[in-house]
Amino acid sequence: MDPITQFKENSKRTWATFGPSEMMTAAVAPRLVRTAGISRGSRVLDVGCGTGVVALTAARLEASVTGVDLTRELIAQARANAELMKVSVDFQEGDVEALDFADGSFDVVVSQFGHMFAPRPDVTIGEMLRVLRPGGTIAFSTWPPEHFVGAMFMLIGKYAPPLPPGASPPPQWGDPRIVRERLGSAVKDVHFERDVMRVQILSVQHHRILMERNIGPMTKLVETLEVSNPQKLAELRREFEELIALSFEDNHMRQDYLLTRAVKI
Repeated sequence: MDPITQFKENSKRTWATFGPSEMMTAAVAPRLVRTAGISRGSRVLDVGCGTGVVALTAARLEASVTGVDLTRELIAQARANAELMKVSVDFQEGDVEALDFADGSFDVVVSQFGHMFAPRPDVTIGEMLRVLRPGGTIAFSTWPPEHFVGAMFMLIGKYAPPLPPGASPPPQWGDPRIVRERLGSAVKDVHFERDVMRVQILSVQHHRILMERNIGPMTKLVETLEVSNPQKLAELRREFEELIALSFEDNHMRQDYLLTRAVKI
């Protein structure tokens, strides 16, 4: 198995633990839906949809929504969420680097903290734009490297094995300069905004445990170090709590993120 394929197979298992965290990201889903201009009748694709928080928010507006994610467990939870909410969304297992849709199938393509974890940005953005009709909107939320979540993934990268050749660190998607470069000449009217996701939490230690249990790459890293290098795990936890403390205030975590919107030419 080539390194990129192996990376994706690992990712399927790694992100299976994310489900309990859906309410954190659900709180900011309406902001992305508004930024993308989704309305009744819009044909929407939610890439890296996870448990469906953006797709379901869009479906409540009577948009025609499809959600795609690599991880089977998250798609199963998304379908259960749709049944509970009594809304219709076509949730599918799928790979953003090989979307199974015809060119120009959607009016809007969105991703909330999802597509940024695909290994190859050029392939990812090429596929997202391919399935978007001319004049359609692409919009996504990402974690900047200079703020907490982006810095967390940079910290994970410091302790974890290196990415496979050709893969890029996810926090690069939070840099407007890099995003603009990746979107290239295929789009116009590129627009950036910033917002904050606030997570209620009792302490720095509680947030570390929450991330260790539910954020796949951190979960797998901790599991590996518990067996292979407990001293290194202790160093990771110390650094992680120091990082968390920088964004912890009044029993909540401040998690800044970047919103990007553009129109396909």
